[in-house]
Amino acid sequence: MRPAYTAITKQTDNPFLNMYKMDAVDRNGKTFGYYFATRKNDGELACQTSATSPDGAVIYAVTECPSDRIVLIKQYRYPLDRYIYELPAGLIEPGETIAMTASRELKEETGLTFREYEGGLEAFRRAFFQAQGLCDESNALVFGYASGEISDKKLEESEAIEPVLADKREALRILQEEELSIRCAYMLMQFVNSDPEKPFAFLNPSL
Repeated sequence: MRPAYTAITKQTDNPFLNMYKMDAVDRNGKTFGYYFATRKNDGELACQTSATSPDGAVIYAVTECPSDRIVLIKQYRYPLDRYIYELPAGLIEPGETIAMTASRELKEETGLTFREYEGGLEAFRRAFFQAQGLCDESNALVFGYASGEISDKKLEESEAIEPVLADKREALRILQEEELSIRCAYMLMQFVNSDPEKPFAFLNPSL
């Protein structure tokens, strides 16, 4: 028997994130309570719609001329009570394309200007789930170049963000010594092996 569920009940009523209880059914037909968090409204949950459109954009940006540094942020996260390294990212607002979200978020979080790289396999830009045992959020990667001057003038009061332009040596140190999100870790592993002359060559795999 395939695992399934019979009902979903909203448990909280918060502005940006809520908890739901699912009456889940295991492979033996036994019902149990399964709890998950979501940013979506009832009727729009991934388990109800089977949709995979991205909730947010994650930005893989390298400096322009030369493309030898990657844009990271060091951000305080309340659930951890500490700073961790991340890629810039943000939720897609109504009416925005993913590239528009990337430009807005990079400007807000770092002060830098974003120029999208449009080459490579489109499949690498589709939505991917994260923390799928806890929530139904999905994000898409946006690739491009960053330029301009770092600034914190557009940060929200609740945000504590330090922009970081890391070269390969610093990226490797961060991977070895610092705390960081897993999606940042995976992309830093890619960056330390990239060619500054062709920073997005990994989007065109040769098999």
